[in-house]
Amino acid sequence: MTSEELLQRVRKIEIKTRGLSRNIFAGEYHSQFKGRGMAFSEVREYQPGDDVRSIDWNVTARLNKPYIKVFEEERELTVMLLVDVSGSRNFGTISQMKRDMMAEVAATLAFSTIENNDKVGVIFFSDKIEKFIPAKKGKTHVLHIIRELLSFEPTSTGTDIASALQYFTNAQKRRCTAFLITDFISDWWRNKEAAQTMEKAFMITANRHDINLIRIYDRRDAEMPNVGLLKVKDAETGKRIWIDTALNSVRDAYQTEWDNQQESIKLLLSKTGTNAVSIRTDDDYVKKLLMLFR
Repeated sequence: MTSEELLQRVRKIEIKTRGLSRNIFAGEYHSQFKGRGMAFSEVREYQPGDDVRSIDWNVTARLNKPYIKVFEEERELTVMLLVDVSGSRNFGTISQMKRDMMAEVAATLAFSTIENNDKVGVIFFSDKIEKFIPAKKGKTHVLHIIRELLSFEPTSTGTDIASALQYFTNAQKRRCTAFLITDFISDWWRNKEAAQTMEKAFMITANRHDINLIRIYDRRDAEMPNVGLLKVKDAETGKRIWIDTALNSVRDAYQTEWDNQQESIKLLLSKTGTNAVSIRTDDDYVKKLLMLFR
């Protein structure tokens, strides 16, 4: 992709996602994610009806009049986007690839963040941490994030979500809202030890932060079409095999594999109390994000 092509794509996605975040998501984002904590603001003289538990006894003793502490909602929020850049994102069969949908969703969330004068940062991960962009405010910062979302190429193709969550909890000490954007394609659910590691990572993250899963998938991730003999490649391992999609047994096995993975993810989310939404590459992601916000 040339610099000119990249700038055109950045501009296009900015126009689309900035409008969505300003006109549609700003109110939903504000009501869902703001005001999670209370910060001390000032003291003022006690008035009838005030909660006596708010009396500041030190100031009261010093001034010989009852004064209370006044608190207000903590308005500033930090949002972290954890974006999966593994090889399996480079797949799409209907309208766009998963990586393009991930970029639009992440950009919309980023613009929603700065519309509310909050900070946003990004962690790109595969089976390792590929890049960390610390949280900042401002349009220039968000445009930098969008450029990275569109052009960043990882050095690895695998997936390790648990390690990404562990890195995030170590790097982000102050409580924040996080969006994990991934297709969740990996073999963690097949292995008991790996499943326990994943559950522990989600548990620790959920205890320290507000974690939300946005799962992006393609129609053909979930079902195999009957198109005869087909050569396929695993985007994360590079392995190539021939499969006969005309065989019912092959398509049934593929469906069973998908269903088992869905049950494992559903159980994980239930155990860890993680909010989640699944978005297919041909879905209207606006409706799905509104569902998550509400």
